[in-house]
Amino acid sequence: MKRWIQRGAVLVGIVVLLVLLRYTAFAPDPIAVQVVTVAAGTVEETVTNSQAGTVRARNRAKLSPESGGTVVAIPFREGQRVTKGSVVLRLDDQLQRAELALAERELESTNSQEQQACLTADRAARERDRIARLAEEKIASQDLLDQATTEADRAAAACAAAGSGVEKARAAVSLARTKIEKTVLRAPFDGIVADIATEVGEWVSPSPPALPIPPVVDILDPDSIYISAPMDEVDSARIAADQSARVTVDSYRGEHFSARVVRVAPYVLDVEAQNRTVEIEAELDDANMTQRLLPGTSADVEVILQEKKDVLRIPTQALLEGNQVLLVEDGVLVARDVVTGLNNWDYTEIVSGLSAGDEVVISLDRPGVQAGARVVIESSQGAL
Repeated sequence: MKRWIQRGAVLVGIVVLLVLLRYTAFAPDPIAVQVVTVAAGTVEETVTNSQAGTVRARNRAKLSPESGGTVVAIPFREGQRVTKGSVVLRLDDQLQRAELALAERELESTNSQEQQACLTADRAARERDRIARLAEEKIASQDLLDQATTEADRAAAACAAAGSGVEKARAAVSLARTKIEKTVLRAPFDGIVADIATEVGEWVSPSPPALPIPPVVDILDPDSIYISAPMDEVDSARIAADQSARVTVDSYRGEHFSARVVRVAPYVLDVEAQNRTVEIEAELDDANMTQRLLPGTSADVEVILQEKKDVLRIPTQALLEGNQVLLVEDGVLVARDVVTGLNNWDYTEIVSGLSAGDEVVISLDRPGVQAGARVVIESSQGAL
């Protein structure tokens, strides 16, 4: 019996030794983790566009002349500023000016004809009145009076017809001048020339009905830049004009720009094979930054629905499934349950379970990072 006791003691000793070696000499190296200090800050509830948004210009005109012709002048080039009414393209107008000269000569001729016809009518009217007085005195016959009356009416009709001819000639002059104006493209608003698709000497054609052709001049107003973004229909009831927002633009990676919602579409887009969305428009608060954005650039809009200030918060990336976080206690990771409140992609509000000054692990994607693992703090970020 004594021998069995001795053997058991030896076996227990071996087991204890193996356990000690497992957690000392043969223990795995501690895992390096990053932690962040829990502190008070601002947490927001937000919604983001479900598909890529786009930077657009509210005032943008893609212009083509209303008549065909050869380009003779392009006063402004891409990137240059223009004011409303400035000529941005001029076509050869020799034919139109010749037509105007002809119309003006025709107007002069019809004016002369009107003067002659009206003078004749005035003379015929005086002659009729003179014969009428003689007829009253029985000096002139009734037949002579009838002839004078007929001649006066005929002359008055000729005067009226000549007047109509003058108006027609004036209309022809106006038409010729309009044709000349159609050979000129003018800026419809103050802006910048974005693109020119022709050169001096080339022929440009007007766009026929129902068959659009590419414009020859593209003008946009950099002060009218906004971001159009499609939001999921489930969020449409919570989004309204004048709400605060944040905008990120692909060409300015890592930067956020404060903005506000200026319009929410009054309908939901139902496009086949796509989620139903409602379009919103947002404008940046910084006018100088607005002018730097290029229309057509991809952008995202994050609408701020609710905001809580000075509440306990942690980075959202530190939160595990089941509302748990990992803390470091005596070199070992310990899981702790927490109750959360508002959250977004960046931060999550902690209602209970943590205190200011606690350090939670944020490098959860590293292998072996789980409750019970031995760790060493690689870096620690200060208060949020």
